[in-house]
Amino acid sequence: MIRVLVVDDQVLVRAGFAALIHAAPGLEVVGEAANGEEAIIRAAASRPDVVLMDIRMPGISGVAATERILADAGENAPKVLILTTFDIDEYVYAALRAGASGFLLKDAPPERLLGAIQIVAAGDMLFAPAVTQRLIKAYADQAGHAAPPSGALDSLTAREVDVLRLVARGMSNAEIAESLVLAEATVKTHLNRLMAKLHLSSRAQAVVIAYETGLVTPRAQA
Repeated sequence: MIRVLVVDDQVLVRAGFAALIHAAPGLEVVGEAANGEEAIIRAAASRPDVVLMDIRMPGISGVAATERILADAGENAPKVLILTTFDIDEYVYAALRAGASGFLLKDAPPERLLGAIQIVAAGDMLFAPAVTQRLIKAYADQAGHAAPPSGALDSLTAREVDVLRLVARGMSNAEIAESLVLAEATVKTHLNRLMAKLHLSSRAQAVVIAYETGLVTPRAQA
């Protein structure tokens, strides 16, 4: 059973999500929160597997709440699935950088929402590489954005850099293993080691740093 905490400042939206999840087999709503502060408190109390997090809320934002929830939970941190109205949103970028596992538009169909919860609960990311590229490019184009130090990846081995590059291109562990002619377990080991070296808590953060450091460059979008 996947335990879900629903966070949204709009009562009807929150209730609708909760009712949909409650009715789905294999999913359980363990709490609801109307703002970031409540989300932090209820995540600590209910220990959900997935937090469905509205990103734009008064007071503590979804980004700040995501950071606190993941930091407070440590190794038992839930997966955070961001809900947003816009696919190009600087808040979404910040949430991914903070460790969220992906994002979903609020107008997504019910089956998409339920599938997304299952995807992030299983440890996978939920965002298309093309959308990630647009997010990274939009954020990087903003004045005043500070890039990570040029030597940010110096601690990685050549193979770890290869794995990071392919993760950023949206490949699964199985696809990376096939591309690099490695066992899937070996890919997972490389990924875990590079994330530890870079102090990352999610695969999404690995994607972000790959773009920020220039290891992978956003392609022009049509």
